[in-house]
Amino acid sequence: MRYIQMLLAVLLLVSCDLVKPDDVVNPNVDESAFLNSDNPMETWVNGTEKEFALCMSDFVELMEILSDNYYNNYTRSSKVFDIPQLLYTDADVTRLQRNVGKLREMADYGLNTVARVDANTTDADRFHLLYIKAYSFVLAGDFFLALPVQSGGELVEWQEQLRTAMTVLDEALGYAQTDADRAFVHALYARAAYRLGEKALAQSHAAQSLSLDATLCKQVKFDSKNGVLNTAQEAIWGTWFQPLPRLDFLDPKYYQLTSTDQTPITVAKAEENYLILAEAAVAEGNLGSAKTQLGNLLQLVKARPVQTDVDDQLEGRYNGGHRHFPNDPNYRVQASAADSLRTGLIIDRRAPHLITVHYISGTSVTQAMIDGLTTKESVLETIYLLRQEVFFAEGRRPADLGIRLPVCEVEAAAVKGASAYTTALIPSFIPLNQGLDDFTVDEEAQTVTIAYNMNRVIVDNARSNEVVPFE
Repeated sequence: MRYIQMLLAVLLLVSCDLVKPDDVVNPNVDESAFLNSDNPMETWVNGTEKEFALCMSDFVELMEILSDNYYNNYTRSSKVFDIPQLLYTDADVTRLQRNVGKLREMADYGLNTVARVDANTTDADRFHLLYIKAYSFVLAGDFFLALPVQSGGELVEWQEQLRTAMTVLDEALGYAQTDADRAFVHALYARAAYRLGEKALAQSHAAQSLSLDATLCKQVKFDSKNGVLNTAQEAIWGTWFQPLPRLDFLDPKYYQLTSTDQTPITVAKAEENYLILAEAAVAEGNLGSAKTQLGNLLQLVKARPVQTDVDDQLEGRYNGGHRHFPNDPNYRVQASAADSLRTGLIIDRRAPHLITVHYISGTSVTQAMIDGLTTKESVLETIYLLRQEVFFAEGRRPADLGIRLPVCEVEAAAVKGASAYTTALIPSFIPLNQGLDDFTVDEEAQTVTIAYNMNRVIVDNARSNEVVPFE
């Protein structure tokens, strides 16, 4: 396996068993020494979870600027994903693909090699490795055209990646220890089935997840002491990225109360189950049921904890100098020139004001808005607005926009038939030339007009193959 020797070196940094008493890492530890050390599975699971966290940080950082959620107003991170320009030669495309492969191979090595030699391997260990393996296939299925499913293997298209994720999740379910674990598995299963358009299967697993844990929130955590850093937090809290003005009230999802704080990233939560059930009800023509599910979702979002009294006063919305973003709460915002102006979307973070952060879920949608929906199109548009707001800063939006990454250059050169997957999928309805992030400001009227209401664009193109899976 191409990653294993590299990963063994990485694991030296997280394993007390492989460190000398003076805390100096032993450079001579090889695979055999590792497998014959004390508790190698415990070390391997910890290392795999670390790589999972780092992988999610990379995906969130890059997928957020690929979407209409954030614009990179700084010199760091990608300056082309915002266009969007997604070349198979791009180092960031390669990095994301390598993350997926790394998770898969680390999980397989733990399950097939470490478990065989470590008699102390537990069901909990196997569960952790299996859900991380399944998540690698979910990432491949959500964001890529095709990827290998084994080192050096042929490319497998995204639909099969998601079906493989389901197979692994079936296995993981047998090792789940708690109802929360089982709810997590069912939520991932529902997510995979949703993207495939398998409505009945998605509904079944979403409902099962909710029945087991109606407040599910699964996160990956970071550790500044040991160098496991959330780079998405650095970009968002550190003012590289600026949110689309109508999403200003949700920023920053990742924050610091002290200089060493590292905010976790959510990888699955109960909100997604309600959204899937609502969209399935729309597809069945049952708008009343859909609105009921959205009301249930709204109650969950309102019940989620928040962090109050966060000092975000250094966020001037002008950082980086590429363009100015409004920072006055008196501004009203419209999602497009055809939409009504709304208040409360831009919050006051200027001194002496402190802000409240919705670090799990937040939304601008109200029960009155839901009650007033009368058409299929309006309900569906609200669902996609909720998906955008609820999953904000979690790296999920490009999948809803139908954007898919190409296979990277290294893989393309090594795999027969890869040329069919070296051009990214950017649907024809996606505005180019940074149109996803475009808006105009009328300083005299204190209004902001977003160039494209992408949730309406999604609904208008619901019958395309790229978006709205249940249509």
